[in-house]
Amino acid sequence: MSSAVVIDSPGQHRLVAHEPVAPGAGQALVKVHAVGICGSDREVYQGNRPEGYVRYPLTPGHEWSGVVEAVGDDVPASLVGRKVVGEGFRNCQVCDRCHAGETTLCTAGYEETGFTQPGAMATTLTLPARLLHVLPDDADLTAAALLEPAACIAAAALKAQALPGQRVAVVGTGTLGMFAVQFLAAASPAELLVVGSRDERAAMARQFGASDFKLRTEELPDDFDVVIETAGSASAARTAAALLRRGGRLVLTGIPAAGADGLDPTDLVVRQLEVQTVFGAAPDAWAHAVRMFGAGLLDPMPLVTHEVPLERFDEAIEWVGAGDPKVGKVLLRP
Repeated sequence: MSSAVVIDSPGQHRLVAHEPVAPGAGQALVKVHAVGICGSDREVYQGNRPEGYVRYPLTPGHEWSGVVEAVGDDVPASLVGRKVVGEGFRNCQVCDRCHAGETTLCTAGYEETGFTQPGAMATTLTLPARLLHVLPDDADLTAAALLEPAACIAAAALKAQALPGQRVAVVGTGTLGMFAVQFLAAASPAELLVVGSRDERAAMARQFGASDFKLRTEELPDDFDVVIETAGSASAARTAAALLRRGGRLVLTGIPAAGADGLDPTDLVVRQLEVQTVFGAAPDAWAHAVRMFGAGLLDPMPLVTHEVPLERFDEAIEWVGAGDPKVGKVLLRP
């Protein structure tokens, strides 16, 4: 039976019968293959997501992969049968930021699949076809379900502008951190350091291309050219900034809780550090991630530790963020 998860309010969810929504003009109907759960989904379930960034009742799911089953008018029929992933941000396409390609800064307001619009924790998902990115015919759809977080890190990698031969580092060893290692490794750095709070991911970091791994409690160097921060902990931004040489470039992707130990503005000015931030992924970052994946330069599967049916959503949402080092990426299979 077709089914979907619906979160009615924080802490309250149901598994309901799902009726596919026929695609209208400019839309596509996708049969969902797999959908990932991340910390943002846990925020939705627990009620911790900031006001304006969630709308109940809601079918969550913004990390997904699938196959196009049908398209509406004004959409190429050749999309039917293709393996796809899709952008989450429902940008307006007409404001000045959208015209500049900065769709995550759309001035029309925030709308995103799985947060304010129906998500992919359902048998099918109907969305604007313009948001789809087509995958190679031989793509592993289970692995492709992780391309949304990969796209966010692709955005960070584009802003980092790491050049071959530079010394680069990643702070954080979660899903985003391991993707950051892969993106930076593809740029042929002279050195690639990973800094984490636990050493369980040290072997995986090296598998993905890291040349060194250190715990954040160890004495750390201070002469790196580029650092991408993915941890989102209270002190992660300061740890990342301290790794940089004067004039180095820092890209922040983690979102810490209120009261985090912020960056020292005096330090930023005196050392002339360049700081960039990422929230979501614009189309160019999505295209970059899909190309990297298609070229075999991204390997998401080692990050997946659990795959369970949609009916086990209540268990899966508890695994995510519980702190168990044996739990990596959790996927639901509709």
